[in-house]
Amino acid sequence: MTTTISGFDYRRVPVADGVSLNAAVGGSGSPIVLLHGFPQTHLMWRHVAADLAADHTVICPDLRGYGASDKPEEDGPDTYSKRTMAADVVALARALGHERFALAGHDRGALVAFRAGLDHPDTITHLACLDVLPTLEMWDAMHGVSAAVGFHLFLMAQPPGLPEQMIAATADAFFGHFLDAWGTAPEAIPADVRAAYLDACRAAVPSIVADYRASAGIDVTHDQADRDAGNRLRMPVTVLQQDWGAALGYDARALWSRWAPDLVHGTVDHGHFMAEQAPAEIAKALRDLVGR
Repeated sequence: MTTTISGFDYRRVPVADGVSLNAAVGGSGSPIVLLHGFPQTHLMWRHVAADLAADHTVICPDLRGYGASDKPEEDGPDTYSKRTMAADVVALARALGHERFALAGHDRGALVAFRAGLDHPDTITHLACLDVLPTLEMWDAMHGVSAAVGFHLFLMAQPPGLPEQMIAATADAFFGHFLDAWGTAPEAIPADVRAAYLDACRAAVPSIVADYRASAGIDVTHDQADRDAGNRLRMPVTVLQQDWGAALGYDARALWSRWAPDLVHGTVDHGHFMAEQAPAEIAKALRDLVGR
């Protein structure tokens, strides 16, 4: 089973009290950290990471609560806040010898990357967010029957108990649904990688739900505080996403521009899993970003 990125070294790195992250590290040159999305692990970057490793030090962790990283019990809203998860990433890079680095995230990882850019502007040199809206804009966009595509956001926003039970009872069907529904090229996620994703998710239901629950609570509070204070992303930012705005009625570029003055925004048609379906294009976009 493909559970590692070929040619990369694997390390467990302590990043907080009782929490270590599993990280694949490869290549040499200026550092770039790649954060995975849902329902995946760091393996989603396997092609892009191998490409970028030709001229960058590439770090691909499993986020707190996912994959082979630690999964602390949710003991309050901070445990899986994007602020906490962003601090994990900064601590990881620092432990590996990098005080400043470029950061790219997909889906859930993009929300962590977004928060890292706001909280650590002197650390994050360049920022890429793939196929996501910032949390405030995401919730504003989810209205009417078209928002049914995001039913999982509302399910996992519920108080602890019921969502965990429901998802755990049908874990493979639940997580497999998104692998099927959000991709446009099934061959991009071969059977062994799909099995690795499902195994990882099945073992992490409480922490995955806690991550999503935070995005309906404390993450909104943190983002609203930054919005009220007029804080924006100070580094060059690249956003690539599907044209969800056409279905849900918003202008994605305009929404992102409120947060990112130095923005390159692109719409792609590769499906949600773009790093696996079009890795050469994504690697080029990240190289272009780091060159700005």
